[in-house]
Amino acid sequence: MLLFPKLTQLDLTGPHEVLARIPGARIDLVAKTRDPAVSETGLAIMPTATFADVPAAELIFVPGGLGQIAATDDDATLGWVRSIGERATWVTSTCTGALLLGAAGLLRGYRAATHWAYMDLLSLVGATPVHERVVIDRNRITSGGVTAGIDSALAIAAAVAGPEVAATIALQLEYDPRPQYAGHPRTAAPELVAKTRERLAARFEERRVQLVRRSD
Repeated sequence: MLLFPKLTQLDLTGPHEVLARIPGARIDLVAKTRDPAVSETGLAIMPTATFADVPAAELIFVPGGLGQIAATDDDATLGWVRSIGERATWVTSTCTGALLLGAAGLLRGYRAATHWAYMDLLSLVGATPVHERVVIDRNRITSGGVTAGIDSALAIAAAVAGPEVAATIALQLEYDPRPQYAGHPRTAAPELVAKTRERLAARFEERRVQLVRRSD
């Protein structure tokens, strides 16, 4: 699992809680250095390995968040993701982690999802945007934003260890969401969606410019 500064911590910690419960799984939080990575809301997370420590893996998972932009522009980070992803059995992400995978060339020709506010950017990395909470295309598993990472991780658990393992983990975690508030544009109030898009517009444009520059 890739770790970088200013990630959205739930993108990482929600899926980590699921994946770490797969029988026999070994999970590493892999970062450029062993310094604590501080999330965009201030939670410090300790890496368990550096890029040099992990030259190969069966599965790579990439979270998103504000720090995804800087991580995508970091040659060491992007190179490690590309190297691992090209040989991994499973290539996975949640939220805008899909944009980092795409910038590494790992989503070209694949169906994929990301946070709803950034779906239009997937085509810039050669992916086909799919407006679903979890998208599985061959050995690529991507998902929508933040909380969708738990669903994505359960899909990963089912793919690598079987549906019964995934169901058992969901039961252990009492994963039984019943949201009080709408969390997607298809069900949220249009005026709230418009305000949220406006608030995220600068970050959308920063990501758009970055991906266009990298595709040139």
